[in-house]
Amino acid sequence: MDLTTRPLASAAGTSPADLRSLPTARPLVEMQGVTVTFNNRPALHGVNLAVRSGEVVTLIGPNGAGKTTLIRVLGGLIKADAGKVEKRDGLRIGYVPQRTHIRNSLPMTVARFLALGGKVNRAGVAEALAEVGADGLADASIHQLSGGEFQRVALARALMQRPDLLLLDEPAQGVDVAGQAQLYQLIDRLRRERGLGVVLSSHDLHLVMAATDRVVCLNGHVCCVGSPASVANDPAFRGLFGEAAAALAVYRHDPAHDHNHDHGSDGVCDHDHHHHSS
Repeated sequence: MDLTTRPLASAAGTSPADLRSLPTARPLVEMQGVTVTFNNRPALHGVNLAVRSGEVVTLIGPNGAGKTTLIRVLGGLIKADAGKVEKRDGLRIGYVPQRTHIRNSLPMTVARFLALGGKVNRAGVAEALAEVGADGLADASIHQLSGGEFQRVALARALMQRPDLLLLDEPAQGVDVAGQAQLYQLIDRLRRERGLGVVLSSHDLHLVMAATDRVVCLNGHVCCVGSPASVANDPAFRGLFGEAAAALAVYRHDPAHDHNHDHGSDGVCDHDHHHHSS
């Protein structure tokens, strides 16, 4: 997979795969100087981020880094205490939270789970499941699904909203390694076919790096942001993840597409690319 970051398109009639070919696309959503505080402790401080159609942005960082908070701010579930969040008019958002806990005492089929909160016919359920590779699961118990099957079903439910922006909080949680690879391939296919903007968070450094266009290394603030290769070699990233970061070297991209970046006095990467917010 080509790991380089491409500019984005705004031209009508452009295929989803080419949506990143022009620099003039208006962001689906953009946050500027966003700060969120819980119990007088900042969860996010001064975060800038823009997400455009057709790109996958991955949030990485240690536990408590603010990844879930950032996703919930993007989705409008949490209001920022400072800064602003601007969304494109009419923006539709699909949200998959960290694995939903459904009580075992509550019998529920996959079809019923997909119909929660809205009217869905049998054909709509079958179509949604087929798109995510979960054909034949409509009558299965939601409690008997594997981790990978459940995440596909949850993704199908989000896609039924016909979103422009897909927010995935730890989608690989509880999924085995083979299932994680398949899940990220599915996300990549969906963004190409639908032209979706995707923001996901993860602790799995290896598979994320193979599936994303832009990585945001978060630790309450944006420590580093850029293409997978540039972030993998960044001191701020290695400072957070230590020796685990070295394994990312297996993902290479064309050196001609490397982005120049330097650290300012605050430790944030300054990248030579219009995509990057820091």
